[in-house]
Amino acid sequence: MANVGYIRVSTEGQNTARQDSKVREMCDKVFTEKISGKNTNRPELQKMLEYVREGDTVIVESYSRFSRNTKDLLELVSELEEKGVAFISLKENVDTTTPQGKLIFTVFAGLAQFEREQTLQRQAEGIAEAKREDAALKAAGQQAKHYKGRKPIEVDSGAFEAECRRWRAGEQTAKETMERLSLKPNTFYRKVKEAGI
Repeated sequence: MANVGYIRVSTEGQNTARQDSKVREMCDKVFTEKISGKNTNRPELQKMLEYVREGDTVIVESYSRFSRNTKDLLELVSELEEKGVAFISLKENVDTTTPQGKLIFTVFAGLAQFEREQTLQRQAEGIAEAKREDAALKAAGQQAKHYKGRKPIEVDSGAFEAECRRWRAGEQTAKETMERLSLKPNTFYRKVKEAGI
């Protein structure tokens, strides 16, 4: 059973000394990197996650060094728990091997879920309001402000028919035809159907 440290600063210019002094004296092995914490795609973090084994403890100076958002933090700690690895954050005095530490993460998970649901609710309300505004504008004979629809993809009809004839005659594949016309498969086949080719 090992204590494994993880130290991160966001840029090359930042110093890890503050974290080093606290974390290194407690750990058998430390993973250090200078990279943004915007996501979990960090080389040393991934190496650390691969390195730890059941019974180990991951120690960080602060949550913010491990993850910049609650969602990633919860997922990382959950991944550690699945491997039988404990998590300690020194600054916040949280240890997932204790009932208090587990309670804090349960609260975090609840708050993260609440945040997600609030965001989805606000988004749905915003979309509904925008649609109401557009309906009122259309009723008044004006152009919709929010949902104008996507612009149709313009294709030269002569070139389209010529390339489709070559495709139907077996002179080129459908993929080659799409590439020549700069069309994606769903647009290509929709236009083929519309043109009755």
